[in-house]
Amino acid sequence: MRVVLAAAVLALAAPGVASAAGLSLASQDLRGGRPIAVKRFDLVGLHWRGNGTVLFRTRSPGGRWGRWQPAAPEADDLPNRGIENSRRGWHLGSPYWTANADALQYRTVGRVSAVRAFFVRGRPQGRVFRRAGFKRPDFTGQPTIITRAQWHAPESIRRAPPSYADGVHLAIVHHTAGSNNYSASQSASIVRAIMLYHVQGNGWNDIGYNFLVDKYGQVFEGRYGGITRPVIGAHAMGFNAGSVGVSVLGTYGSTPVSPAAKAALVSLLAWRLDLAHVDPLSRVTRISAGNPRYPPGRAVTLNAISGHRDTYPTSCPGTSLYRQLPSIRTAVAQTGLPKIYGPAVTGALGGPVEFTARLSSPSEWTVTVRDEAGTVVGTGSGTGTQVDWTWDATDISADQRYTWAIAAPDARSATGAIGTALPPPAVGGLKVAPAVLTPADRATLRYRLAGQSLVTATVLDSNGLIIQTLFFRKLQHAGLQKFSWSGISGVPDGQYRIQVVAQDARGRQAQASRDVIADATLAGFDPSAAVFSRPVSLRVELNAPAGVSLRIVSGGATVATLLDGDFGAGVQEPTWDGAGARDGRYRAVLTVTDSVATVVRTRVLRLDRVPPALRLLSLRYLRFRLSEPARFTLVLNGRARRLNVKRAGVFRVGHRGTVRTLRAWAVDAAGNRSRVIRGRR
Repeated sequence: MRVVLAAAVLALAAPGVASAAGLSLASQDLRGGRPIAVKRFDLVGLHWRGNGTVLFRTRSPGGRWGRWQPAAPEADDLPNRGIENSRRGWHLGSPYWTANADALQYRTVGRVSAVRAFFVRGRPQGRVFRRAGFKRPDFTGQPTIITRAQWHAPESIRRAPPSYADGVHLAIVHHTAGSNNYSASQSASIVRAIMLYHVQGNGWNDIGYNFLVDKYGQVFEGRYGGITRPVIGAHAMGFNAGSVGVSVLGTYGSTPVSPAAKAALVSLLAWRLDLAHVDPLSRVTRISAGNPRYPPGRAVTLNAISGHRDTYPTSCPGTSLYRQLPSIRTAVAQTGLPKIYGPAVTGALGGPVEFTARLSSPSEWTVTVRDEAGTVVGTGSGTGTQVDWTWDATDISADQRYTWAIAAPDARSATGAIGTALPPPAVGGLKVAPAVLTPADRATLRYRLAGQSLVTATVLDSNGLIIQTLFFRKLQHAGLQKFSWSGISGVPDGQYRIQVVAQDARGRQAQASRDVIADATLAGFDPSAAVFSRPVSLRVELNAPAGVSLRIVSGGATVATLLDGDFGAGVQEPTWDGAGARDGRYRAVLTVTDSVATVVRTRVLRLDRVPPALRLLSLRYLRFRLSEPARFTLVLNGRARRLNVKRAGVFRVGHRGTVRTLRAWAVDAAGNRSRVIRGRR
């Protein structure tokens, strides 16, 4: 274990310092040194490189050191891979509220090559917001939520517009970590400091959570985009889309959440899940977008109210808070009854359309369908806990949009639309060539899209981690797509996977992937000429020893063998003069075999020993005939002109004036030169 004392001055000059809305953030690479008196900081987060871990503690201005704690006790709250920028190669520690600290001490355990600290200092909010709505467990109206404008979110630092999912399907509960010792007036400052750290420190688009709750029962709007909309956050890698992330300020490993925080959490979740008509006691199945616990594409069944540890290898939201989730689910389910759960529409316009839902208790219910003008075109009703009504839409036009509503007395209505539905995204016919990629190759990716989509293409390792992004959220239209790149570089030899993900305007995704192999043994294979009449050199460069075969092939027969054996790293440069071979097309076939793969590469060669035939057809009009494409040179009245003749046949050279003397010749791609034609008036 290595112990290092370090201190950061928050008045550092840029770069390394960012400020917004009364906040300042300073970054500093930590190295050995004695502690010194510095300007105070209120929040700190550590990043580090390597496979080890980092512990730290902070000192108050009075000289008292706090307890040692891990830099990332619940691993990372992270965006889905490829959705937002992040600090690649760095572990991102959680933001810890320290409130008026002036020094930092850290320890490294295991292999840690670099440590960087981000210190945030914020102007105290100095305000306790009015709290209401938590004393009415039978009410699912919107609780009092402190807006971004009220807590003075530094909007100027947001990096990108919000992204939206198809809806909210579950809630994921977190704790922010850091000190539980804060006042109600400091909570807004903590939220602002977390946002600055998430954006300026971690490189995210915005604060990661959708909502935050403090121990006094105050609820804060988190990520920008609308509290009633399914904004995709950066709080649960692999499961951000379709979830609402709620984080309680503080650490709750052994400390229970306060009654006010629990009441606020219940009120917030009851309202937000009721907006989405999600049963708090239900279980939902979600498809992972990929994280260290669940690889991309894995179907995972979760509680509708889950803890972060259910989706990621983490201790978040702390053992104490996690143990209270069952009682929180029960309280949320009992808040604001009656409710409508799981509304669904099956079928399509032009045929029967079925509307279903479930009520929390037996009740009368109605289903109403209206056209674009608001006219009722279909209605049904019934009594009980199951809503099930089929609308005969046989004669209904499919090129219009219709709205529907499922209603029950005293319950929040479920609403939606049907018609003019976009087809789901689809990625088909994915091909990667070549399947074994070397530094000598330019790879090509081909696939077909069913509709206009935002497309991301990445290279994944055997653990499903992104090692290279080929392109990110590129808008492409339906049809065949092609993309070329220089291949996989800077990675160990082995097997990888190319993954293409298409996302439509509604946030729906489709993906396809293909396995490839990276093998860096073959560094280059380059003939000195593709068309030749004199000996051609075929340069083969190896980065490592391998078995090599290089043959000249015509049809299925080998004309010449230039290399055959084991060779070390370096350059081999055999030549072929075409001796005994007829003019024509040949293939140079190179086979390189090492412990990883067998790589076969082909270069097309053309042997041409016949010079082009050039004829002068008209001296007056400068008309010529050429037997093959060639580089044509004309010396007219002592002045030379050159042009590329791209097709065999007759061509004319434009000229004004009298032609007194003329010389002309042509040289083909193999270097063969025609006879010189001369003319004179």
